[in-house]
Amino acid sequence: MRDIFADVDRWRGRNEGVALATVVQTWGSAPRGIGSKMAMTQENQIAGSVSGGCVEGAVYETGAEVIEGGKPQLLHFGVADDTAWEVGLACGGMIDVFVEPLNPALHEFWRTVIAEDRSAAIATVITGEGVGQRAMLRDDGQVVGVENGALVEAARTALNEGQSKRQKIEDREVFIEVIQPAPQLIIIGGVHIAIALTAIAKSLGYRTVVVDPRRAFGSEARFPHADQLISAWPDEALGQVKLTSGTAVAMLTHDPKLDDPALQIVLPSPAFYVGALGSKKTQASRRERLLAAGLTEEQINRIRGPIGIEIGGRTPEEIALSVMAEIVAVRNGVAGDQGG
Repeated sequence: MRDIFADVDRWRGRNEGVALATVVQTWGSAPRGIGSKMAMTQENQIAGSVSGGCVEGAVYETGAEVIEGGKPQLLHFGVADDTAWEVGLACGGMIDVFVEPLNPALHEFWRTVIAEDRSAAIATVITGEGVGQRAMLRDDGQVVGVENGALVEAARTALNEGQSKRQKIEDREVFIEVIQPAPQLIIIGGVHIAIALTAIAKSLGYRTVVVDPRRAFGSEARFPHADQLISAWPDEALGQVKLTSGTAVAMLTHDPKLDDPALQIVLPSPAFYVGALGSKKTQASRRERLLAAGLTEEQINRIRGPIGIEIGGRTPEEIALSVMAEIVAVRNGVAGDQGG
């Protein structure tokens, strides 16, 4: 949703009709997960994807029909479909795609959720009576859309579980999409590696924060991609950002005066990833200092160090790539090999 919003917002600003396609269920080796989106106009403009291949052509044709007629459609692509074979679904993969006209209420709800970086859930009827009806629930409890108790409750349950899903409610099928805030990467140390790491993280949809008390290192000229630059010592800077289960932290200074105070804050936090630059000898010394500072073995064991997946990286850009690869692997539930 976040990856296509800028395009959709621009099209809507020109009063163009927009169709929205959403993957609502997958089976087997489907190339994209549920919630993946593709938006399109009748002017041959496309943003996002639902499969990565020829399914997009069929979805685009349906989207044009939907824009013209306004009636949502649920499409199924499976092993028996020629288009599905062409996009790599032949090994048992299938996808269901819901195509609908984008209405102003959904567009505005997206805008608010993205601007405020909130969690939300959207429950949309995809089969049965009232196809296209939806209830939209923000994490502060505000409900937008139809006042249907069953839809609202389904959205609330999915939001609490943090998982998008398709389910049956009475005689209708509903797709509940859970929207999470953008993941966040906090980089301690405005070093050369951090410049490349910030750019890579931004391309993957991460909100980036660079912390360095040395203004020459943490300047806007060095970090044009960063969302936030904080020129302060890490223990002060980390009081200005919220550490959540969607936060990754990369310690890149190789300086105990900067790294250690930050580690004492982030290791007990919900952050899903904490990595630190340095050799095995450096990591051993760091462990002793943190133990002496009162952190537990379990907390210290969270440090991924030497930081990054081993890819033989030597340049700052290659090392940044290995760090970001490890962050993505951990976020996706894959441990990843630690390198340096």
